Amino acid sequence: MANALKKGWSRFGLLLVTVAFWMFFAIKAEGFLTEYNLFTLIRLASVQITIGFAQMVALSSGEMNLSVGAIGGGVAMLAGGLMEVYGLSPVWAVLLGILLAFVLGYINGSLVIRTGINSFIITLATTSVYTGLMLIITKADSFDNLPENFLNFSRIRTLGLAISPLFWIMLAIAGALYFFFNKSRYGRQLLAVGANRRAAHMSGLNTPRIILVTHIISAVIAGLAGIMSVMMLADAVPVIGTNWVLSSFAAPAIGGTAISGGYVSVFGTLIGGLLIGSITNGVLLLNVSNFFVNFFLGLILLFAVWLDQLRKTYTEEVTGS
Repeated sequence: MANALKKGWSRFGLLLVTVAFWMFFAIKAEGFLTEYNLFTLIRLASVQITIGFAQMVALSSGEMNLSVGAIGGGVAMLAGGLMEVYGLSPVWAVLLGILLAFVLGYINGSLVIRTGINSFIITLATTSVYTGLMLIITKADSFDNLPENFLNFSRIRTLGLAISPLFWIMLAIAGALYFFFNKSRYGRQLLAVGANRRAAHMSGLNTPRIILVTHIISAVIAGLAGIMSVMMLADAVPVIGTNWVLSSFAAPAIGGTAISGGYVSVFGTLIGGLLIGSITNGVLLLNVSNFFVNFFLGLILLFAVWLDQLRKTYTEEVTGS
């Protein structure tokens, strides 16, 4: 019953809220429904959703990854630097960027396992380390002389519609995650660890390895979001990722993913990211200060955490535990 209510909110309630915001912005924000703005909105939302997926994977096994922005920003700057300074092709630059994300995720997971310290503290610390190293190496300079074929990729209109290829990349990630958590044994093991780590360990699951894999997957998706951000902005800038933490939690949380682990909603996270992108885009069109975006996201995240707490209380009352 509790899961049914959770699925109902993530699939329909959140969708209605998003539609309500679209109706409001369509009336109040001039140009919101123009083809150009919808194209821009879809690109922005695709990145926001991918950021949410990165955090969703971490939450699935009861972990947190506060370094999603630091990893995404580091990958963005590495890829940009390799293309501009060393003349590498976009394909090799992207692959090496994803390799960096893999390594950083491995470091996060290894530190959590070896120290036994909560992932909140570990990834909070590595955020400063990764960001600091990136700023030291790049001297906070931007890379804005990137190959045209790399930049033009996100500007293509596919199927004759106002849909960027970034949307299809995000959708491919969503499909892979849906299959992973719903159809694969390893995905179900991640959820089992998130639901009850001690019980999962006693049942024979290799919880340290699962935690390590969780952080690696989360980091790789964050790295992809960093690459997508460079394509969208047409620039590799040090500020990429600096404001990702709040939205990374908000998208999965309001989409129905359990903050404490054990349950994820890929579709809910997708709609949650679309809502965040819509609010960001609509507020800017209204010429309202960008500070209001964080204000709204904070309220939405508080509401999502409250709903999650209600779900946990209800589940405990039903099970008698």
